[in-house]
Amino acid sequence: MIVLILFGPPGCGKGTQGARLTTHYGIPSISTGDILREAVRDGTELGVKAKGFMDAGELVPDEVMLGLIEERLSEPDAAGGFILDGFPRTIAQAEGLAGVLDRKGFAVTRVVNLEVSRDMLIERLTSRRVCSTCGATFNVKTLPPPPEGECADAATACKGEGIIQRKDDRPETVGNRLDVYDEQTAPLLGFYGDRGLLATIDGAASPETVFDRVTAEIG
Repeated sequence: MIVLILFGPPGCGKGTQGARLTTHYGIPSISTGDILREAVRDGTELGVKAKGFMDAGELVPDEVMLGLIEERLSEPDAAGGFILDGFPRTIAQAEGLAGVLDRKGFAVTRVVNLEVSRDMLIERLTSRRVCSTCGATFNVKTLPPPPEGECADAATACKGEGIIQRKDDRPETVGNRLDVYDEQTAPLLGFYGDRGLLATIDGAASPETVFDRVTAEIG
């Protein structure tokens, strides 16, 4: 059974690697953003609680997030293992997650930190564009969106209304996002490093090379 935690700042490639690893190992890649959106959409008890904090412009408390994660890990597709994309983000969350995993009978296989220079992260994030309907991701430099500005993703065929730049990918906000990540998440590297679980990989390499190195770390 594989229980993998993917770390790395915004723009490091966690989403890309999570999707590849899901296909390779046949286990789900789970992000807190997806969990929140699904719980709010479905109107679950914890989803209603989370929505109240979100509507008030407040952070969702750790106990609510951990409850949502525990619910998600109870679903059948996670029984054989899973990938956590970008969670935990603080020491308190890591300690709470350890309790959740213990109750579910899981143990962390590896914690992989994708390391990318700040300059490259800023370039990646400010170049990113997304479909306003299905969320398909493009990059104005390496994977330009269709000239007409509509999503042509064959997998979704959603014909979205347009390709947009997310507010948090704009130059004026990217630097702050990276500062917050460094402040909150850097201590976690020591937390998992002390437990012999951490592997740091150069996330600036090609997606294929990063994937090969991640799977080698998993064994």
